[in-house]
Amino acid sequence: MATSDVKLIGSWASPFVIRAMIALKIKSISYEFLQETFGSKSKLLLQSNPIHKKIPVLIHAEKPICESLIIVQYIDEVWTSGPTILPSDPYDRAIARFWAAYIDDKWFPSVIGLARGQLEGEAKEAAIEQMSVGFVLLEEAFVKCSEGKGYFGGEKIGYLDIALGCFLGWIRVTEKMIGMKVIDEAKTPCLVGWAERFCADSAVKEVMPEIEKLEEFAKLLQAMYRAPPK
Repeated sequence: MATSDVKLIGSWASPFVIRAMIALKIKSISYEFLQETFGSKSKLLLQSNPIHKKIPVLIHAEKPICESLIIVQYIDEVWTSGPTILPSDPYDRAIARFWAAYIDDKWFPSVIGLARGQLEGEAKEAAIEQMSVGFVLLEEAFVKCSEGKGYFGGEKIGYLDIALGCFLGWIRVTEKMIGMKVIDEAKTPCLVGWAERFCADSAVKEVMPEIEKLEEFAKLLQAMYRAPPK
């Protein structure tokens, strides 16, 4: 679907921006991508998201929509002609939203702390443990939500798949940094297969950053966060 009034403010490396990109790809919505410069915030971003001042922001018909999970829900509700993203059953929708909130609020902080290289010693070990425990919980959630199918959303990529799958590139980078697998056959066999299927999907392959590029970006982040305050 060719749509001239859709813009996405973001950064190629942001997993939260990737969420919006995947949702737009699933719905076959064309859009203009407005790349933010690392380390600064554009005037349009500040005008569009004055409360949080962060990416992503979807601009549709000159109206801004903020926060990645809200954007994914908005895309699903507005462009109804494409494949559905959220579950149709109210209970299944509630469960998907619950786990998406868990990912952002409880699980993601440990990943970003490791990716930025901010943690050392016991704090680093605790973050690795929290990330690993989180994957075991998400493995259990996958078994229940997928009901034997390939994705959290069933036969096709859905809301919870996008919520977690957007982090897979950064998870690979983190695994290299800490020297261990966090998605492995022994503890999370279902998630191993899910991750391969997710990344192979055409809607994902086109927007998921290359691991090498993410590694270089992670080094920039580490240098920035380790630099002494001016």
